[in-house]
Amino acid sequence: MRLRRRRDQRRDERRDEWGEGPRGAGDAAVELRGVRRQYGRGSRAVHALRGINLTLPRGSFTAVMGPSGSGKSTFLQCAAGLDRPTAGSVRLGGTEITGMSENKLTALRRTRLGFVFQSFNLLPSLTVEQNVVLPMRLAGARPDRARARALLAQVGLGELGGRRPGRLSGGQQQRVAIARALVTGPDVVFADEPTGALDTGTAAEVLGLLRHAVDALGATVVMVTHDPVAASYADRVLFLADGSIADSVTRAPAQDIAARMTRLTARPAAAPTDPAAVRSARAPAVPAHAPGVPGGVPGVPGGVPEAVR
Repeated sequence: MRLRRRRDQRRDERRDEWGEGPRGAGDAAVELRGVRRQYGRGSRAVHALRGINLTLPRGSFTAVMGPSGSGKSTFLQCAAGLDRPTAGSVRLGGTEITGMSENKLTALRRTRLGFVFQSFNLLPSLTVEQNVVLPMRLAGARPDRARARALLAQVGLGELGGRRPGRLSGGQQQRVAIARALVTGPDVVFADEPTGALDTGTAAEVLGLLRHAVDALGATVVMVTHDPVAASYADRVLFLADGSIADSVTRAPAQDIAARMTRLTARPAAAPTDPAAVRSARAPAVPAHAPGVPGGVPGVPGGVPEAVR
């Protein structure tokens, strides 16, 4: 009986939390197994993630939603190798990253991951095209300007490669950021509230570009958002609550996603996982790549940015 229980436990651990069996490394873009993230100790401990098991296939678009303090940002940071889980395993494109050194993680992020942020994070002193090829330069590779121009054409900015970001609208700047995220052909593009600073019409255009990147370019996109309309562009929506995956829906319209969020926020809260509590429980040390630290280039993938290095 004990042997059978152990066998069943191992089988359950190999299965995805939402009923999917284990995928081979060739099929999975992101794999999290038993991922936990705890800040602080003892009575002040904050459990931001409580044992996430998840497999996201290549060529998919996944949205992550949840109430404030549910663990969305921590999930993205751990999945992208920006933060180290307290326990568990993270694999990106079949590569185990949990035990990687910081130098190796930096190299991986520069070449195999793309990032899109709410605030665009373009360098104002560079032209649009120079911003797009910047990840290549930071990785020590020769900039592929032909690829940059092709991507700019795909996002509707083919004639604006020589402009500075300050001469572009917010929507155009986010298009540049999407082209920059795709230029290295990454395993995964992580998008953190990419439409949060845009009006409704411009947001729809940006979301359409992310959808196009998945459908036409074979990209894999993981997007954190609070907007049900934005989430409706995804193949799958994950709902986090109290550091755990509480629900999941596939190809749902915005009204259904909003209804699920309403039910989720009406649930009694567990132990606090709100950002303020997490920040108060974090270690006080400031990483060398944080904004404001000399040499930092906030938001530039592969440089020394807040969320990329």
